[in-house]
Amino acid sequence: MGVGVALQGSIESGFIFAIMALGVYLTFRILDFPDLTVDGSFATGGAVGATMITAGFAPFMSTVSALLIGLVVGAMTGILHTKGKINALLSGILSMIALYSINLRIMGKANVPLLGEDTLFTQIQGILSALGDYGVLVAVAVIALVIKFINDWFLHTEVGLAIRATGNNQRMIRSFSANTDTTIIIGLSISNGMVALSGALYAQYQGFADVSMGIGMIIIGLASVIIGEAIFGNRTIVRATFAVIGGAIIYRMVVALAMQVGLDPSDMKLMTALIVIIALIMPRISAGYKERKRRAARIKNREQQSRVLERGEVKKHA
Repeated sequence: MGVGVALQGSIESGFIFAIMALGVYLTFRILDFPDLTVDGSFATGGAVGATMITAGFAPFMSTVSALLIGLVVGAMTGILHTKGKINALLSGILSMIALYSINLRIMGKANVPLLGEDTLFTQIQGILSALGDYGVLVAVAVIALVIKFINDWFLHTEVGLAIRATGNNQRMIRSFSANTDTTIIIGLSISNGMVALSGALYAQYQGFADVSMGIGMIIIGLASVIIGEAIFGNRTIVRATFAVIGGAIIYRMVVALAMQVGLDPSDMKLMTALIVIIALIMPRISAGYKERKRRAARIKNREQQSRVLERGEVKKHA
């Protein structure tokens, strides 16, 4: 029973983290921008959502506000990079560091509890009471899939195609009179909006917001993207975004199983790093194995052809 509850919880949190992973996918895979703002914007989303809820605002309004703040945070990183001419990696780090203090200012303290407060999930459990314990699971799955389909649609619009082209070749897209500074800012803004939304949902899901809740989120997002692509593939945008959601769920399930086995919670960061390393290495090992098999098959075919030719020569002389 304990394992079943843990797995259900991991799937629920997996769908919430999938929204964050979709934001990471947009910057790292589509825009080719190593954005480290994620660690800060995830906590910002949680801080804004939790603070507004405890102040008496409606949970839906609080969650939407967290999304909007995330858009602003992402735009800030984009402006630092494009207008301030700061290195992409450094601009994300600067934003992440600044957000730590900003998040403390928003919350007024390091931790904001939501126990006893009306949140999106308490409302969902009331609305979907007929589904019992599966109400939250259905709700977070629907939210993640809606975000996924909106993301897919956006990346096929004119602006979305410009963002994809910017990630592929900035010089080429500039030759078509496109403003790459604008596409980078828009891409980072949307990415961190999704990350902040995920943070607000996760704070309500776990019952509190903490100033350090975003630490390591970029690694979790990357792990979700890499695991998903390794298992499900990424030939199209639609397939890749499905893979990201699947990767986030699989990652959370692996973590839940590790906890059930008895792994210490303090070892989770190490395990996350190991998962990413394995996910990065395995495709290369698999590709090398397939290449060796192809090479061996080619050598074998050549040897068979040589034998056939030798037999033909022997018959002629005979």
